[in-house]
Amino acid sequence: MRLLVTRPSADSAPLLAQLKRMGHEGLSAPLLDISVLPGDELNMDGVQALLFTSANGARAFAGRSYERCLPALCVGDATAREALALGFEDVKSASGDVVALAQLVERECQPNGGTLLHPAGSKVAGDLAGRVEAAGFSYRREVLYQAIKADELPQEAKDAIQAGSLGGVLMYSPRTGAAFARLVDKAGLTAHLNQVDAYCLSDAVAQEVQDLAWRRVKISATPDQASLLALLDT
Repeated sequence: MRLLVTRPSADSAPLLAQLKRMGHEGLSAPLLDISVLPGDELNMDGVQALLFTSANGARAFAGRSYERCLPALCVGDATAREALALGFEDVKSASGDVVALAQLVERECQPNGGTLLHPAGSKVAGDLAGRVEAAGFSYRREVLYQAIKADELPQEAKDAIQAGSLGGVLMYSPRTGAAFARLVDKAGLTAHLNQVDAYCLSDAVAQEVQDLAWRRVKISATPDQASLLALLDT
């Protein structure tokens, strides 16, 4: 099957390789461009753990701090793999969403043990801060990058949709879903989606694209890449 991969460029290469191993053809169409913000080395005084809600957060933090020994609590397995690749020594995955990450925090950290540092983008999904603060933790968010929306679908993606050669679109975040809906409408291609399946990482992603004329909308059983890719065999 030919699949549109909407992930940012830094995340799409390993996914495209995995799709190829599964017998699919991936077509890269990054809908968000990640721009890391410049700044001084981060103040790590009193920090007991790092909270990574995306691989982008881990990468951005690694560019602003030499700290690799603190516990790195990650929202999902892909983020955890990226943290390990960046040299973090104590990495744990919540294998889920921000709710699961907050639960992991409660298991691994102590409210009086210090601050939880969340390296994040200018916009975040879910209320991680509210959940951990309600559990008595001190939370600090550092905005280290911003996600810039694409202005157009890549021409190759538009051609594939129009030609009917696309079998599905993989979408990992509500922002990506909203961006796809906006850009496919801008290109005048919404009617061509009736033979295309939407593969969504969560209900929140599906809500952003449910009004498009898909053949089917499929939602991952759990919000992780393994579950999302398992949908390709159903």
